[in-house]
Amino acid sequence: MHEQTGTQENARTEYVRRDVLKGMAATGVAVPLTTMAMDAGWGGTAAASALPTEPAGAPDVGVRWLEGVPSELPGATWGTPWPKGAVAEGSSFALHGADGTPVPLQTWPTAFWPDGTVKWTGHAIPGSVAAHEEYTLGAGTPAEPESAVSVSTAGRKVTVSTGVITATIPTRGQHVVSSVERDGVTIATDGELVALGQDDIVDDIEAAPARRHAYRSWIEEVTVEQEGPVRAVVRVDGTHRRARRGKVNGRQGRLPFTLRLYFYAGSESFRVVHSFVLDSDGTTDFVAGLGVRFTVPMRDELYNRHVRLLAGGERMVAEAVQGVTGLRRDPGAEVRAAQVAGERLPDIGTWDPRVGEWMHYVPAWGDHTLSQPNSEGFSVRKRTAAGNGWVPVDQGRRAAGTGYVGGVTGGLVFGMRDFWQRHPAQLDVRGAHTDEAEATVWMWSPEAGPMDTRFYHDGMGQDTHAEQLDGLRITYEDYEPGFGTPYGIARTTELTFWAVAATPSAERLGAMGRTVGATPQVVNSTSHLTSAGVFGGLFAPVDRSDPAKAEIEANLDFLFDYYSAQVEQRHWYGFWDYGDIMHSFDEDRQVWRYDVGGYAWDNSELSPDLWLWYAYMRSGRADVFRMAEAMTRHTGEVDVYHLGEWAGLGTRHNVQHWGCSAKQQRISTAGYRRMFYFLTADERTGDLMRALVDSDETFLALDPLRKIRNEPYEPDRNALAIGLGTDWSGLAFAWLTEWERRGPKAETAEAKLRGTMESIAAMPNGFIQGEGLYDLDTGVFAEAEAAVGVSHLSAMFGQVEVCAELIDLVDMPEFEQAWLQYCRLYNASRDEQTEEVGEHFGNLILRQGHSRLDAYAAVRLGEDAYAERAWARFLDPQDGWEYAHDRDWSSTESEHTLNPADSAPWVSTNTTALFGLAAIQNLALIGDKLPRT
Repeated sequence: MHEQTGTQENARTEYVRRDVLKGMAATGVAVPLTTMAMDAGWGGTAAASALPTEPAGAPDVGVRWLEGVPSELPGATWGTPWPKGAVAEGSSFALHGADGTPVPLQTWPTAFWPDGTVKWTGHAIPGSVAAHEEYTLGAGTPAEPESAVSVSTAGRKVTVSTGVITATIPTRGQHVVSSVERDGVTIATDGELVALGQDDIVDDIEAAPARRHAYRSWIEEVTVEQEGPVRAVVRVDGTHRRARRGKVNGRQGRLPFTLRLYFYAGSESFRVVHSFVLDSDGTTDFVAGLGVRFTVPMRDELYNRHVRLLAGGERMVAEAVQGVTGLRRDPGAEVRAAQVAGERLPDIGTWDPRVGEWMHYVPAWGDHTLSQPNSEGFSVRKRTAAGNGWVPVDQGRRAAGTGYVGGVTGGLVFGMRDFWQRHPAQLDVRGAHTDEAEATVWMWSPEAGPMDTRFYHDGMGQDTHAEQLDGLRITYEDYEPGFGTPYGIARTTELTFWAVAATPSAERLGAMGRTVGATPQVVNSTSHLTSAGVFGGLFAPVDRSDPAKAEIEANLDFLFDYYSAQVEQRHWYGFWDYGDIMHSFDEDRQVWRYDVGGYAWDNSELSPDLWLWYAYMRSGRADVFRMAEAMTRHTGEVDVYHLGEWAGLGTRHNVQHWGCSAKQQRISTAGYRRMFYFLTADERTGDLMRALVDSDETFLALDPLRKIRNEPYEPDRNALAIGLGTDWSGLAFAWLTEWERRGPKAETAEAKLRGTMESIAAMPNGFIQGEGLYDLDTGVFAEAEAAVGVSHLSAMFGQVEVCAELIDLVDMPEFEQAWLQYCRLYNASRDEQTEEVGEHFGNLILRQGHSRLDAYAAVRLGEDAYAERAWARFLDPQDGWEYAHDRDWSSTESEHTLNPADSAPWVSTNTTALFGLAAIQNLALIGDKLPRT
């Protein structure tokens, strides 16, 4: 659905202001949702009716592992919420295992309530402790780790020690990690980022290939963000520079990057979160390879050196650099068994002498490659050295993205998360037969060809806005020349490296691979997430206690399971694609409309991100968490611009994630990221949200309604036309998050938040005005004459959620009244709308999704009539594409498609997201008012 067309359909006329809340005096002032007891009949969350004068103290909270006790624990980080008024700033926390054992803990605040009490905390536990199935978190003095993380800064380097490994991070130069040592032994050196650039793409297969250029990382800034005792975080910012023979020789940087290196007490590993920004317009300067590389000293004899490439589970290619098995002469069973196990071989003098004397004739295999060009297959090959031919080893389906190079005295384990999901990816080992091997994790495989980021058509003559609107009417694509550019999009990848003292066993490497594939995550119970009163109090634990609720829950389960299966069956994978889902289905071809204008990738249209996160918080399902996590990683990076004039804006749904000319706040909104941030304390996501605090400046660069305005409009810094729906809600979420995080721009963010809230409330019709003139310098909307400009999209990109949070946080009755007016009137009759504001709202749709506005009004005003209307709109929608309660909730197997796949042509992502949010929020707010059948 398109904000521009929706706005165009609703005429804006002036009228005399009417009473916006008839009968409000009779019901009294509504109390916050979080103060309503569950036994009051509203299904809300229980909390104190007034803030205590002193913080009540942190209650004991149970936390657990998302997917069970991890078999390999490198350390873990998570976030926990606290009820308003419960935890004073500066409070300390302790963690105990299920048996009462104290667990070392590091704690820091990530958000605060307006009264100054702590709202969210981040927590970390070390990698040196035995993992428990469950833990208790509460007030107390934390246990200290047996060996704390230490961070020292001296000269031009930062040194971090976990007690097991020591990493040195230069503050300048091309190496992001100059060395990793263990017990005085150097395990890895010269860690750097590598990239390949290509000037153009050659489409003629008979033409000469395009020339490639090598790039290496160049550090511009290093920041120590945390320094223990349990967790240390070092941030490295830089660019890639041209290199020759492996050494940087260029001065001009490109592909800006941010690395965060995470170290946990007692761990032999460190985690790397790699983010880069694409600074190509998509027509030149193509990226042909992107990776992270370490040099690994090789100390052992050739026959005591090993390469391991993990397929999955404990299955792997397990090769010695110089093999002693399968030879014509037998060195002895003990020798062969030791090499297969990765253990030190007996002294060569004890072997059959015919083998020991002739070992120099046994080839040493120095180079190995595992290439995953797509989600359905990988291949492994090896060679003795550069200049010699490759020998195929084997093939498989989906590699774990984890490998090892080293010897019996130690080496480096390296792994990339979502390896096959993010194809094309590759693992390389080079020079294992020499004194120094190289291990490279390619996030974009150099064998795959360059990233083809060119726009997918030539414009088809759509040179004017009138022609572009005609194109929108036929293909739903909002095209404009020059707007389908990837310049400024980004991608974040997670990697883990272990400095081990010996070649890992199959069992150990398999456990490491599982850790690489799914970072161990501690989570809160659904009951605690609910009772803490966060995220507007718009969710409650899953309840199947009666048939009516159980039926809605079954429908919610069907929709999630269906989309989860579609990701696999339709192969929604790939470097730029993984994490997103498709927008609409093509019933005739029985495929999603991957090639039709604005019907392809969803790009957060109508808030599937929120649907998934609310679905997780009420259910605790690990599969929901992981799907929401992948979506957050995608939509916050790929669908949003991070450089250039559109930095801070996102791109509407399209065949390509960056293809649509509608660049808007509704996609970039921090509201889609903040749940993941607070649940995991992920710093990269925090960066993305902080970058949006000043995104109101983007309205100077681009008018989102430029194609459909009836009158000439030039952006004016002191009178910017900003929509009160999808535009303001995105801005408000960024300001709210910065304010509650107490970020460097918190004071400005709070002022803009309160200023816009007050000036919206002061408008004759509040949110019903549709648009206001915003002053960038004062952070308020100008006084306005009465108007009506309601769009079916205005509230569907996080506005419901941000208003619920703001009303709970900020004591501003006039703002609450303005929002409740919108909630009450959207699903009202035309006569009711006209009676209150002078005219009706036009032909509105999406009433099922808007039923949650009725539910919210029912709770705030204490009026059952709105609850009745909410359930009526939800269960018996009038729009043909919304999900009726009594429909057939099932799918069938597609016929004649490339792969077997389920099809439910009646399912669309717009409707699914709104149905999911309406079901979740209605059940939480007015679940006790649900009609029983």
